[in-house]
Amino acid sequence: MKTNDKLEPTVFVIFGGAGDLTWRKLVPALFDLSQDRSMPADFSVITVDRIDLSDEKLRRRLHDGVKKFSRQGKVKAAEWSEFARHIHYQQGDFKKLQTYSALGEQCAKLEKEWGTKAHRIFYMATPPSMFGEIPKYLGKAGLASDRKWARIVVEKPIGYDLESARALNAILAANFEECQIFRIDHYLGKETVQNILAFRFANPLFEPLWNRRYVDYVTITAVEAVGVEHRGGYYDHAGALRDMVQNHLMQLLCLVAMEPMVSFNADEIRNKKVDVLHAVRPIPRDAVHQCVVRGQYGPGWVEGKKVSSYREEDGVSRDSQTETFVALKLFLDNWRWQDVPFYLRTGKRLTRQASEIAIQFRGVPHQSFPPESGRDWHPSRLVLSIQPEEGIISSFQAKYPGPKMLLRPVDMRFNYRESFAAPSPDAYETLLWDVMKNDATLFMRVDQVEAAWRLFMPVLEVWAVAPPSDFPNYAAGTWGPEDALGLLAQGHSWPLPTELAGKCKKKEKN
Repeated sequence: MKTNDKLEPTVFVIFGGAGDLTWRKLVPALFDLSQDRSMPADFSVITVDRIDLSDEKLRRRLHDGVKKFSRQGKVKAAEWSEFARHIHYQQGDFKKLQTYSALGEQCAKLEKEWGTKAHRIFYMATPPSMFGEIPKYLGKAGLASDRKWARIVVEKPIGYDLESARALNAILAANFEECQIFRIDHYLGKETVQNILAFRFANPLFEPLWNRRYVDYVTITAVEAVGVEHRGGYYDHAGALRDMVQNHLMQLLCLVAMEPMVSFNADEIRNKKVDVLHAVRPIPRDAVHQCVVRGQYGPGWVEGKKVSSYREEDGVSRDSQTETFVALKLFLDNWRWQDVPFYLRTGKRLTRQASEIAIQFRGVPHQSFPPESGRDWHPSRLVLSIQPEEGIISSFQAKYPGPKMLLRPVDMRFNYRESFAAPSPDAYETLLWDVMKNDATLFMRVDQVEAAWRLFMPVLEVWAVAPPSDFPNYAAGTWGPEDALGLLAQGHSWPLPTELAGKCKKKEKN
C-alpha cells in the first residue's frame, strides 16, 4: 500500500464507527488518502460502536461505502484488502469507562507493535447527544492528557444555541487543551473555499478592489434541490439557521471579508476570521423581521418530479414550525466594508443545488456610451462557485462585433476540473489530512463558534416567541419565499446561479 513515511504513526479512533458518516464520508476519505500516499506508514482505524459486529462484517460494510463514494472510481480488490487490514472494530457503550480502558489497551498494543509512540485522533461521528459525554470518559481514562499526541474532532452542531455551545466547549476544555480540539466544518475543506484566500491575497489584481469603494454588495448562496432526506428527526430540531447559517455561511463570510493575514499561520488566519464576526452589526430584536426572512417548503415540482412538503417528510412533525429556508442581510462595521450589504441565503427543495459567492462591483461613475449601446449593460460581477462545479467566473462588458458600439455582458471562466489534471480531493480528505498533520487552520476555534452563536441569538429568541403563521410559504422547486426579495436594497438582486444563468441566455438566443 502507498504510504507517507514522513507522517508519524497514527491511531484513528471513530466513535460511531458503524454509522452513516463513517460509511459515507470518513472511511472513503481515509481510503483515498491511502491511495495518494497520504497516510502514515503505520496507522490503524479503530471503529467503536454499541452493536455486536465482527471485524469482517464491518469491513464488508465499509467496502460497500468505499465502492460507492471513493473518488478513486473502481476499487481494486488488492488495494482494499491491504487498506482493510488496518480497520478494527471494538464494541462498547460510549457511557462506560471500560470501553475507553479497552481502547487505551488497544492503542498501547499497537504502539508496542510499531515500536514507537503514536498520535491518537478521536473522531466523534455520533449523535450530538454524545458530544458532551465522550470527552469526559476520554479524560477519565487518561486518553486526553498528552497534549502533543492526542486530538479530538467534533462534528457540527457545536451546541444548539449560545448557552449549550458554551457548555459543550467547557466540557471539551476541561479534558483537552484548545490546541487539541478540532471543530470540523466540511465546507472549509472544499477547494474553492480554500482558494478564496489564494485568489484574494496572491493576486494584487483583485485585492485593491476588495472594499467598499468598489464593491456594491455581496451575496452568499448555499441552496439545495433535495429535502431533508434521512435527517428529518435531526433537522426538525435544528432548522436552516442552526444547520447552515451559523456555521457554513458565516465561515464563507469570514473568508470573503477578512483582512490580509501576516502569515499563513493557523491562529493568525483564525484571528482575522474572529475580527470579522466581531465587526458584524448586531441584529436588534425589534429589527429581526427587517433583516431576516424564514420559510418552509410546501409540495411542488423539482427536476420534473412531484415532491411532498416538509411536513410530510419522515421524522418531521405534521405541524412543524421549523424553517427550511433563511435569507438575511448583514453589515460589517469596519473601514473596509462599512455600509456594504452582505446578503446570505440557504434553503432546501429549491430549484437546483448551488453554492457560490457573488461579488457585485459598483457601476462606472459616469456612463459615457450612448444609451442604445448598453441595453443589456450591468456592472461587473465576480462569482466564486463552490458547488456543483468548482470555479471562478468574472462577468464584464465587451463590445459586440459590428459597426455599432453595442455592449454585451461576457464571462471569463476558470474551472478547476478543466484546468488541473489532478482531481479535487473530497473535503473530508483535506480536513482529515490536516488533523493528522496537526494543522488547525481550517478548523473553528472556540471564540469563533461562540461569536457566531452570539450574533444569531436575538433571531432565535424572537422566533421562539413568534412562530410563523404562513408556513409553508414557498413551493418546492422555486427560489424560496417572495419575502426574501424585500431584504434587497433598490437595484440589488439575488443572482441566478451561474450555470442556470448560462442556460437562460442560450434559450433567449434560440
